Amino acid sequence: MTPFIIGLLLVSALITIVALAIVLTTRRGKSCTSQEKYQQRWLAIQQAIKRDNPESYLMAIINADALLDSALKERCFDGKTCGERIRSAKDTLSSASTVWSAHKLRNQIVHEHNASLKYDEARRALAGYKQGLKDIGAI
Repeated sequence: MTPFIIGLLLVSALITIVALAIVLTTRRGKSCTSQEKYQQRWLAIQQAIKRDNPESYLMAIINADALLDSALKERCFDGKTCGERIRSAKDTLSSASTVWSAHKLRNQIVHEHNASLKYDEARRALAGYKQGLKDIGAI
């Protein structure tokens, strides 16, 4: 993995941690998902992907997975990991296999040194994340 990709992954992780901290500290007494918050974050992910920038595909998948995981946690789906929460939400998801495939792609990006992705693959995965977010009422 190049130092640039490692840096992007670290920045993405930091953004995710800060976003989760904000969600957890501002959630006092709230039991439902804030659609506006998730819609804004989703729009930012979609706008960040650029056809001529393959690294933007990787970051979009990582950020979409983190957004879905945050929404699953907020909706109180069981599990210690995002994968476990996706499995516990399978009856709520209209296409659990598509969401699962997108999550596996995210894992491949994060765990494989030379992970690469085509634009169309990224768009398909993002479509899966979007549908999953819609299915659980986040967007």
